[in-house]
Amino acid sequence: MSAGDWFGTITGVVAITVMALPVVVLGVWLLARRRRAAGVVRPGWRSLAEVGIVYGTVPWVWMILTPGGRAGEVAGRVSLVPLRDLVTVFAGGWLTIVVQVVANLLVFAAVGLFGPLLFPALRSVPRVLAVAAAASLLLEAAQFVLRLDRVSSVDDVLLNAAGAGLAALVSRRWWRVPATAMPARCVPDARG
Repeated sequence: MSAGDWFGTITGVVAITVMALPVVVLGVWLLARRRRAAGVVRPGWRSLAEVGIVYGTVPWVWMILTPGGRAGEVAGRVSLVPLRDLVTVFAGGWLTIVVQVVANLLVFAAVGLFGPLLFPALRSVPRVLAVAAAASLLLEAAQFVLRLDRVSSVDDVLLNAAGAGLAALVSRRWWRVPATAMPARCVPDARG
């Protein structure tokens, strides 16, 4: 496998992401251990959130910006009619639905899950939705401007934001709980 196969294809990005998981887990553990030695309250939780937001977002952004087969040759394509692409996706097979819908829901899910825990300004679902939608809009614009042989779709923006919003709802119960009051079962400690 050449370097282009690893870094320039979605399969390569997925493989690198999976292979990086042990290093990511080790990184969370080392960061938490260092913070614990420094006396930081709930070092495991903060370390998991910081590493998780990066590990959970960067591979998706990388895949979105991976050029298609005719990158640079064809003009960018835009789909601005809401739900049009989703209708096409749902008309396809179940694999197409899973890949397109679930993948788009996961693009900024880590931002929705961990962002409010790290940044108090994000502690509202509408703010998470706005940040995810803005970031998604930038990615879709980049796909168009860079002529990556991809379709820049408003449905992708909607799904990316929805995924972040749903993930924010999952973490909402921990937003306003002081770190010292969080139940230990909800928060990993530095030991793992």
